Amino acid sequence: MTILIPLLAFAFISLLVTAGALALVPGNAAVIRRRLGEVSGRPIRSGSDALSYDRIVETVKRVGRVMPKSPSEMGKLQLRLVHAGFRRHDAVVVFLGIRAGCALAAFALVATPLLVRPSVPLALAAAALGYILPAIALARLAGRRQHRVRLALPDALDLLVVSVEAGLGLDQAIQRVGEELAPVHPELGEDLKIINLELRAGTARPEALHNLAARTGVDDLSSLVAVLVQTDKFGTSVAQALRVYSDVLRTKRRQRAEEAAAKTAVKMVFPLVICIFPAIWIVTLGPAAMKFVEIIGPMADR
Repeated sequence: MTILIPLLAFAFISLLVTAGALALVPGNAAVIRRRLGEVSGRPIRSGSDALSYDRIVETVKRVGRVMPKSPSEMGKLQLRLVHAGFRRHDAVVVFLGIRAGCALAAFALVATPLLVRPSVPLALAAAALGYILPAIALARLAGRRQHRVRLALPDALDLLVVSVEAGLGLDQAIQRVGEELAPVHPELGEDLKIINLELRAGTARPEALHNLAARTGVDDLSSLVAVLVQTDKFGTSVAQALRVYSDVLRTKRRQRAEEAAAKTAVKMVFPLVICIFPAIWIVTLGPAAMKFVEIIGPMADR
């Protein structure tokens, strides 16, 4: 056991040194810049920060490509990345590289006598924690983005009702609402702009709307998409359907506020018990306990 810890520490330090050496190797972006400079006859340069960032990203991608991948897990991970706002085709590879790097860094820190005494079980636990933390951070990012989209939905719905009642078609109304929401609610405005781009590319309106619901993962937006698809299918009034759904959405928001208010009393129990009640007991019972000790102490000695 005592020989295994230094060997594992040496192996992981060697991996870190190898990763640093790979980071110094020019990536695809640097090679493309150099070749473009050779063709044009003028050197194409970029800042040192951009080069360092490209090298780090290329290193992370190389690590992510060699990670084992499961098709079912990749689908869920891709959907979670989309919900968090990361829609690039290489987002999964970058995330896997970050996850592997965090696990290796945590194992190396605990396996070497830098912070604590080296221990293989503790190092493995630290590696597992470093492997899990990026997924937790990604889930929080996705939840925050979905919360911002959920908060922006009432404003978007009101603008959509006004635009449709003013005589605009649904496609033009969605485009207009996306432009108006971009400065205030950039997440939902970006998703609405993507709908406009999909419609221009020839995608059917129901499919584009379902893609919007899949990209965001918000239940209220999925319900709105279902209402719009059914309205388009049966040929009913879009403005009337949007106005009815707006009333339903306001009712749901009020119910959520009431639910959050009802949970407040339960959530306040833990800080009261942990932080406030001990201080109250010390202030109220402390002097009496000290007086009791002063009186009973001499009597016990006798």
